[in-house]
Amino acid sequence: MPPFLRSLAPAILTAALLSAPGRLAAQTMDHSRMMAQMSGAMPTEPGQGAFAAIAEIVSILQSDPATDWSRVNIEALRQHLIDMDNVTLRAQVTEEDVTGGAIFTVTSPDAAVVGSIRRMTAEHVATMSGSEGLTMQADPVADGSRVTVTGPDARKIRALSFIGILTLGMHHQPHHLAIAKGDMMH
Repeated sequence: MPPFLRSLAPAILTAALLSAPGRLAAQTMDHSRMMAQMSGAMPTEPGQGAFAAIAEIVSILQSDPATDWSRVNIEALRQHLIDMDNVTLRAQVTEEDVTGGAIFTVTSPDAAVVGSIRRMTAEHVATMSGSEGLTMQADPVADGSRVTVTGPDARKIRALSFIGILTLGMHHQPHHLAIAKGDMMH
């Protein structure tokens, strides 16, 4: 079994057992003995995206002897992943075409999601405006944020829509590692 998978296997198994019926019995099991008895193929999917992202970061941090554990803040990463989840799955987005792009109004009736929307849009615009020739601006509105995106290809901006624009630049993975290391928030 690869070292990365070996380091994740106990966490994956624990999460699976704790979510199964008979939780009290699962909590008293000797997981190290059980892991030693297992052989053959091991599952690699931890069952939940945020958990998988955190597990991957923890594995990277554990394998790096230069990790400064006094700065590591996995809870900050968890909070950021909650914001990402809220914006991706719980926000409503309306689109208005403008010359050169679109205005995306991102809202929610849920105050927690509104906070996530405002943090994510402000942070994304601050980090990515100018990237790929795009000009971005985020302005708060009553229940969220209005994000204006313009650039050389208005059709591409409109096709990507709000969530596609957030994915541009593949900056999220290094950003997540930096958050966990305590190096930056955005």
